[in-house]
Amino acid sequence: MRLWSLHPRYLDPQGLVALWREALLARAVLAGSTRGYRNHPQLERFRAHSTPRSAISSYLRGVHAEALARGYSFDRDKIGRGQVQAPIPVNTGQMQYEWDHLLRKLAVRNPALWEQWRHISTPESHPIFRIRPGPIESWERIDDTRSKRD
Repeated sequence: MRLWSLHPRYLDPQGLVALWREALLARAVLAGSTRGYRNHPQLERFRAHSTPRSAISSYLRGVHAEALARGYSFDRDKIGRGQVQAPIPVNTGQMQYEWDHLLRKLAVRNPALWEQWRHISTPESHPIFRIRPGPIESWERIDDTRSKRD
């Protein structure tokens, strides 16, 4: 499961569809309506929010907005209710880690999109997140070949 901190605009079609499915799964986990993925580390930041289910619904709304902008027809009825008042913080290190990860994926899967985005050094976050200085998040599972950055 990858619940990107990055703005969904950066994802290729496969990535956006996968994000929609994974965020719906995360919503089911937070609602207690599925047994799988209950301890997935990507959910920690949503669980830490004062209103976790509203937070994931807001996250889904951001993904849905990007899908609509692209002419996709994701089912809005699957999102649920709730408005998040407090944004979720995300560290600059996490954003950079995800950006590097996404660019590696795009270089292989969608070279045209990679070419479009590769010169961006500071990508925008998903609207629910507010960027703050800091290292890769403690919940991130990184490769042994990479180290945590500030």
